[in-house]
Amino acid sequence: MSRSLPAVSLAAVPGRRQATLDLAVEIERIGFSGIYCPSFGDAMGLCHGLATETENIPFGTSIVNIYTRHAVDFASSAAFISEISGKRFRFGVGVSHAPMNERLGLSTGKPLSDMRAFVERYKTVSRIGDLPPIVLAAMRDRMMALGAEVADGVVLANGARSALPAALDRMRSAHNVPEGFFIGGMIPTCISNNREAAADINRKTLHMYVQLPNYRNYWKAAGYIKEMESIEEAITKGNTTQLSALMTDEWLSDVSLYGSHSEVLEGLDAWYEAGLTSPILVPSSTSGGQFKAFAELFELFG
Repeated sequence: MSRSLPAVSLAAVPGRRQATLDLAVEIERIGFSGIYCPSFGDAMGLCHGLATETENIPFGTSIVNIYTRHAVDFASSAAFISEISGKRFRFGVGVSHAPMNERLGLSTGKPLSDMRAFVERYKTVSRIGDLPPIVLAAMRDRMMALGAEVADGVVLANGARSALPAALDRMRSAHNVPEGFFIGGMIPTCISNNREAAADINRKTLHMYVQLPNYRNYWKAAGYIKEMESIEEAITKGNTTQLSALMTDEWLSDVSLYGSHSEVLEGLDAWYEAGLTSPILVPSSTSGGQFKAFAELFELFG
């Protein structure tokens, strides 16, 4: 693969936060193109650490939930992180999912109108310094079009590679997309010569996501109607232990990367060809946690 290195997803858990920042320094040294922090844990806090511990690598949230803090509060933090990092920060935001928001006791409205209102309020906050670029979590056409209209980029999570080129064409036909518009995608990734073991790990990673209606509707639109209907039937019957068996190899290969070095690199190249400007690898391992997964990723690219 002759392209630049992809970006990576990085999360910090209690007891390993400094070790995670040390890992970020190594990620930068090897030459990965970005570090993006997912919604679980304190993504903004981790980005604050990245601003001071790293020197040149771009980084950001991917994503934070717009309902958990006021737009003014988010804007103040985002401007602070952007300033102390030398404007390397991208502020990725999303509406999360109804079941998750309900568990948090959050009051939500319609995702599109809520997101539009959030971005408008974010952009009008005064006396906080320069705001960083804002990137919207988007899967379906209307949110992608909104991203092109009001934001500086879009980021998918667990998207279907086969559906991406047409989705980007529809986004560009709806709105003029400026040069430098960020098109990211978080991709579950497991590297192992034991392809089946790696596939099993990615199925475990995606187990939660197939239980979310918004994701299933997206994957249906991407052509995986039979798979998603079978999963819905299992959920209705309370048979969630069967979900992994219902995730077909075809679907799994379209939404994740797994297998040997060559298989992962070939798949990654296909994501670039599909239109991602910034693939964001979400590493897992068949034999350990996040630090082991990064060691395997470093071996692949280092």
